[in-house]
Amino acid sequence: MTSAQVDKGQADGPEATEAGTPGEGYQRGLGARQIQMIAIGGAIGTGLFLGAGKAIDRAGPSLILAYAIAGLVIFFIMRALGELLMYRPVSGSFSEYAREFIGPFAGFVTGWTYWLFWVVTGITEVTAAATYMTYWWNIPQWLSALVFTVILYGANLISVKLFGELEFWFSMVKVTAILGMILICAGVLTLGFSDAGDTATVSNLWNDGGFFPNGISGTLMTLQIVMFAFLAVELVGVTAGESKDPKTVLPKAINTVPWRIAVFYVGALIMILSVVPWSTFKPGVSPFVAAFEQMGLGVGAAIVNFVVLTAALSSCNSGMYSTGRMLRDLAINGQGPKAFTKLTGNGLPLIGTTFSAALMLVGVWINYQWPGDAFNYVVSFATISGMWAWIMILVSHIRYRTAADRGQLPQSTFKAPGGIGSSVFALAFIMMVITMMAIDEDARISLYCAPLWALVLGVSYLVLRARNPESASFAKRR
Repeated sequence: MTSAQVDKGQADGPEATEAGTPGEGYQRGLGARQIQMIAIGGAIGTGLFLGAGKAIDRAGPSLILAYAIAGLVIFFIMRALGELLMYRPVSGSFSEYAREFIGPFAGFVTGWTYWLFWVVTGITEVTAAATYMTYWWNIPQWLSALVFTVILYGANLISVKLFGELEFWFSMVKVTAILGMILICAGVLTLGFSDAGDTATVSNLWNDGGFFPNGISGTLMTLQIVMFAFLAVELVGVTAGESKDPKTVLPKAINTVPWRIAVFYVGALIMILSVVPWSTFKPGVSPFVAAFEQMGLGVGAAIVNFVVLTAALSSCNSGMYSTGRMLRDLAINGQGPKAFTKLTGNGLPLIGTTFSAALMLVGVWINYQWPGDAFNYVVSFATISGMWAWIMILVSHIRYRTAADRGQLPQSTFKAPGGIGSSVFALAFIMMVITMMAIDEDARISLYCAPLWALVLGVSYLVLRARNPESASFAKRR
C-alpha cells in the first residue's frame, strides 16, 4: 500500500464500510443486473447512432473491420482494467492506479482530465438531448436542457441504486433498438419484404467499389471516429467501490465486451450495409435512419430520435455519477478541495456532483449564447481526454503486472489474456489513432486543447505541492 493510501484510510477512518478499499465510505447499491447494463450501455452511444454515417462515407464496408479491430483493443483495455480492479477494487479506478503505479502527478492529471471529459460530455449531451426534443415539440432548448439536468442531478443524489436503475433502462432502450434493427434487416435479407427489395444482398459488402472502396488509408482515417464511439466503456471501473459483489460482477461484465462489440457494432453494421449500399449513407445522417428510409419504414426517424435522446441522457447521467466520484478521490488524496470528500448519509458525494452539475448548466448556457468555434474546440477535447484514461489504464497494468510477476505485489484473480503484451499492443494502437488524428484536418482540432490543459494541470500541481510539501499525496511512486 502506498503512503497516499495510508493517508486516505486514516483520513476517513470510521467511514470505512464495505467499500473495496478501507475509507471509501460508499454504499454498495449496484447489483449484477445494473452493472451488466452499465457495461453494455457504456459501449453504445451517439457515436454509433449518429457518428457512423460519416465513418461509412469515408471507409465503406471496411468500417466493419475497423470496428472489429478497435473492439479487440477495447477488450484488451478492459481486461487490463479488470486485472487491476481484482487486485484492488476502488471507486477512483484508473486515477488511483495511475497514482499508485506511475506517480502522484499521473493520478492528478488522470483524475482531473477524466472529470473534465465527463463535464464536457455532459454539456454536449444534454444540449443534444434538448435539440432532439424539438423533433416532437416546439420547446425552448434551454428549458429542456435545464429540466434534464435537474432531473438527472436529483436522481444521482437520491441513491446510487437509482442511478443504476436509470442507466439500466437507458441501456435497455439502446440494446432493444439495435437488436430490432438487426432482426428487421435479417428479415429483409431472407424474406425480401420492404422497399429495399432485390437490392438488399450481402454482396453489397463488396460489390460497390470493393470492401475497401477508398483504400486502406480511408479506413485508417476513420479510427478516431471508431474509438470515439467506444468512449465511456471504462465507466464500469468507476462503479467498483459501489458494486455489491465486485469480485464476481465486474469480471462477468468485462467478459461481455467481445460479444457486445460483435453484436452491437460489427453485427449491426454488417446487416445495415447488406440491406443498403454503403454509398447511400451520408455524413451527418444516422445510418439507422437512412436504412429505415431505404426500406420504406418512415417511422424509423422517430424511433432513432427517441433512441438517440435516451443515449444522450444516458451519457449525461453517467457524467453526473462519475464526476462526483473522481472529485472525491482527488480530494481524499490532497489533490482537490477538501469539501469534495464529504458524503451524504446515504454515501453520495453531494458537493462534487453539485459542482459538476452546475458547470454543465453554465456550459449549456454558453453553448446557446456563443455556439462558435471556441466552444467546438473544447467539445472536441473529449476524444483525446477520454483516450488518456485508456493510456493510464494500460501503463498502470504493465507496471502492476511487472511487479506482480516479480512477487512484489499479490497476483490478481482476473489476469488479462496476453499479459503485458496485450497492453503494449493496445498502447501502440492508441498511439496510431492519435497520429491519424494529427494528420486528419477534421480530427486535428481534438489535439489543440491538450497542451493548454496540460499547462493548467502542471501549474496547478506545482502550486498544490508547494503548499503541501510534506503531504504523502505528493510522494514519489513506490
